[in-house]
Parts: sequence; C-alpha cells; structure tokens
Amino acid sequence: MSQTPATALIAEDEPLLAQALRAELAQAWPALQVLVSVGDGASAVEQALALQPDVLFFDIRMPGMSGLEAAAELADQWVTAGPAGKPFPALVFVTAYDQYAVQAFDAQAVDYVLKPVQADRLAKTVAKVKLALAGRSQAAINFEARREAEMEKALAQLRALMAAPATSNADSTASVPLLKVIQASVGASIRMVPIDEVLYFEAADKYVRVITATHEYLIRTPLKELLPQLDPASFWQIHRGTVVRADAIDSVTRDETGKTWLTLRQHGDKLSISRLYTHHFRAM
Repeated sequence: MSQTPATALIAEDEPLLAQALRAELAQAWPALQVLVSVGDGASAVEQALALQPDVLFFDIRMPGMSGLEAAAELADQWVTAGPAGKPFPALVFVTAYDQYAVQAFDAQAVDYVLKPVQADRLAKTVAKVKLALAGRSQAAINFEARREAEMEKALAQLRALMAAPATSNADSTASVPLLKVIQASVGASIRMVPIDEVLYFEAADKYVRVITATHEYLIRTPLKELLPQLDPASFWQIHRGTVVRADAIDSVTRDETGKTWLTLRQHGDKLSISRLYTHHFRAM
C-alpha cells in the first residue's frame, strides 16, 4: 500500500464546498486521488462500497442520511458486502463550526475538518490520516484481528457521536416527554395505540410502520422525531430504520455471513440488527 497512492471519497451536498475541499486537499496532499464527490449519504455508501477508498470525507449534514448515519450504514455493509481483506476507510467528518460538535469529535478522537476549510487545520488532519494508513500498511500479522479491532473502534466512535446532542438536530437537547400512546390514523378515525402494545417501529418511505401483535398502523412522524420520545430502556434501536421493544425480543441469532437477526415473541417477523447496535446483545 505504501507504493500505491491513497484514494478518497468526498460526500458533501454543497458543490462549492466540495470543490473547495477538493482544491485544498490537492495542496495539502498532492498524491491523494479523490475518486468521486457525491451529494448525499445513500450515494456515499454505494460509491464507497464500489470504489473502496482509503479515506472518507463525510459532511455531517446531508439530505436523507446524515454523514454519521451514512458512515454507520457503510460500516454495517462493509463486512458482508464490502471488499474482502480491505480495512474500513479512515473517517474524516466535515462540519460547520460548532463548539459542542467539535468537543464531541475530540472526545471520540475522530478526525474532522471545519467549514470553511482552513489549510492549517486540514494539514493536521492529513498528517493524522497518513499516519493511520501507514500503520495499516505494515506486515499483516493477525490482520483479521486488527481489521476487526479497527471496525469495532469505528463503530464505538459512531455510536457515541450519534448519541451526542451536539451532532444531532439543534433542538434535540430539549426535554421531550415520553410517549404513552401512539395516535394512528385509520380511515376517518384515529386509533390510540398504547405504547406498551407496540412491538416495533420501522421506517418505510414517508411513513413509519407501527407493528403490534395483531395490527399494523402507519404514522407520518419520522423515526428521528419518535426516538427522543421513547424510553431507551424499553425501546432499542437495532437498525437505522428499526426500533424494537426490548421485552418483546424472543431470540437473537447470527448467520453464517456474520449478520445478526432477532425474532419476536408475538410476531413472525425476523428483523436485521445493524452492527452499530449489536452492543445491546453482548451476552452472545
């Protein structure tokens, strides 16, 4: 790898900022090959899996998936759909200056670049990334163990960052009362569904599916808005688009590809668990 130029992918929804970052990188790291720039999280995941870059520059706020969500989704797919034997890319997040966001990144030792990009700050990030990549290029003793350790470190960092109010929506720090019932429209009426009857929530296009033992309802409230209103001790997020009531879980299994699944006591659905959330089931 030391003889091969490092490669990168930029995910930034503002073209001028993406162009500026690319230009600054050309000065700070001339040998770096920027393979592609994309403008949304879903494209970032797709292109990262296809192109296998060494470094990812992800904007925190993008349409659809945020940079954090895109990184988590990529980490989840890297094991099963990604390249065999390729370490997970070094992550650098791009963010507008925010004291609390910066503190969150510093606390997790995550590289970040502030917008607008400053040459001196970018140079420090480039130096850190080069050092990390150089470490990966050493003799592959216990490579699989090191690869797994690096992945777990990245997942732990992402987990902590996604839980930090600083990297979430600005109003997420406000105290939100916990839901007791879900108001779901059924034809011309509204059904009041007790929260204790809900087995799981699942994002589906413009709606969220509310699944009970006997019924399915659709609500328009996005899952991101529902999450702060759910008791985290009772409802566990197991995937970017799935939240399950913990005491409804019957069993958790891991298949031959390494993917983890759960089944429910009162329902036949089999739900996929993202690697980002397997820490709920460490007893395995």
